[in-house]
Amino acid sequence: MSRFVRASKYRHVFGQSGKKEYIIENVKVTNNAWDTNIIAASGKYISINWNASGGGAFAILPLPSPFHTISGFPHKLPDTLPLARSHTASVLDTDWSPHDDSLVASGGDDGKVMIWKVDENAFEGWGVDHWVPKDFDPVWRIDASPRKVGQVLFHPTASNVVASATGDYTVKLWDLARTEDPRNVLSGHNDAIQSLAFNSTGTLLATTCRDRKLRLFDPRSGSDAVRVTDGHGGIKGARVIWMGDHDRIATTGFSKMSDRQVAIWETGSLGNLKTTTIDQSSGVMMPFWSENNILFLAGKGDGNIRYYEYENDNLFPLDEHKSIDPQRGMCFLPRRALNVADCEIARAYKIAGSSIEPIAFIVPRRADGFQSDIFPPAPSAEPSMSANEFFAGKNAPRKVVDLASGASFASSVPPSVVPVPLSASLPSTALITPSYSTPAPASTMPSAPAISKSYSIPTPTSTTTAEPPSPAPAPAAQKFSSGEDAESNTLRQENAQLKKDLREARELIRNLELQVEAQRANARKAAQALLDAA
Repeated sequence: MSRFVRASKYRHVFGQSGKKEYIIENVKVTNNAWDTNIIAASGKYISINWNASGGGAFAILPLPSPFHTISGFPHKLPDTLPLARSHTASVLDTDWSPHDDSLVASGGDDGKVMIWKVDENAFEGWGVDHWVPKDFDPVWRIDASPRKVGQVLFHPTASNVVASATGDYTVKLWDLARTEDPRNVLSGHNDAIQSLAFNSTGTLLATTCRDRKLRLFDPRSGSDAVRVTDGHGGIKGARVIWMGDHDRIATTGFSKMSDRQVAIWETGSLGNLKTTTIDQSSGVMMPFWSENNILFLAGKGDGNIRYYEYENDNLFPLDEHKSIDPQRGMCFLPRRALNVADCEIARAYKIAGSSIEPIAFIVPRRADGFQSDIFPPAPSAEPSMSANEFFAGKNAPRKVVDLASGASFASSVPPSVVPVPLSASLPSTALITPSYSTPAPASTMPSAPAISKSYSIPTPTSTTTAEPPSPAPAPAAQKFSSGEDAESNTLRQENAQLKKDLREARELIRNLELQVEAQRANARKAAQALLDAA
């Protein structure tokens, strides 16, 4: 057994549940069996699929905290409260805009997508005498499908762009400024879509499907997937999530023997890098990614939340948060809204029975200042582009926010390049260059091992060339040209590697600069405290 332990800043992360008075009780959770997370969170509010008569509804509530109570809001919900009720059938999924904490989308069994805007005054006077609940009204109604809308998802970098997965096995992209028709329809699924996820810049969309396939789409051009591969062998609930700015996808699902699994895939050819068996429980695993390179796994019906650190295409178990209360649904808070003063690196909201329980994941440290090494920049609430710019083909890195200063800036990670669809004439094992590689030159060039075979030297009397016969030195010149092409190919590969190394070096420099700024800020605060004490 090795004496060495893998170094990690997050080895001792633990989950801290809120006190009883911090938990929201008397929650009437939907009884619909459709598989979604049931709950979603923005930086200000949470939404819960509600058990309501006379159609579909979901509740919108202020954001609970694991550190304190909600000021002016009851710990136990009244039996009658304001709901978002305009759906005529069960609400199946909700999602909050990453660019507006008061904007939420909902999809229902009635085939509608609705957009709701929350007024800050909506929660004044709850529970006081003569208080009359007033339901929320949608600001947009979209006829998305004649069948149900199972999932809704906002675009991560473009404002007012929403994706919906419908019962007719398609994903539709909507511009909220013109909702008469979808801007693009992604098809090719042979059964119900189980989950969908954008990459960090929104240039790619991944889906899992009941037909056991994992698909990768360009959400702006064409309707067919640019990559399709076999996913988990079991038919039960598979989920997909992008692993931040890495060109990697994580999926959860079941094997043919009903073992729960988590898998990592590379996006260049959708090749499977690693599949790990978790256990043999029956609950669907809900994956959540944090920019700390931590993957959280919460199984429906489980009482525990597992979390793993990602490094070099491996998932290293950190620990698990254990509870005797099984979870029906779960979501995570946007990282820009975390309590960094208490070293909170992630926060989950767990639906257990009839309550909503906030759980803070904390790195145990005693330092008073901002801990820059455990708080990488978080996705910002500021969009990188408009909906029109996105559908016109613009690519832009997502904007991130420094959790120490609150300053927003563009991420140093460039947008992912959309993989080229595999041609029918290519063999099934052909790999397309990943997004971080240098693209191939315009001329048709064979791979390095095949150069000596493909570039034969024609004789001066060859009739296959359109040029006049060359003089005597021509064969030597052609040999030199062939060797030069091989050398150029090698130089391109070296150049691509140097560019990759440069990006990593710049990222390291930026992190060091942030640490220096944080230390300077702490020094200024300490100096000011000494002056005040004097």
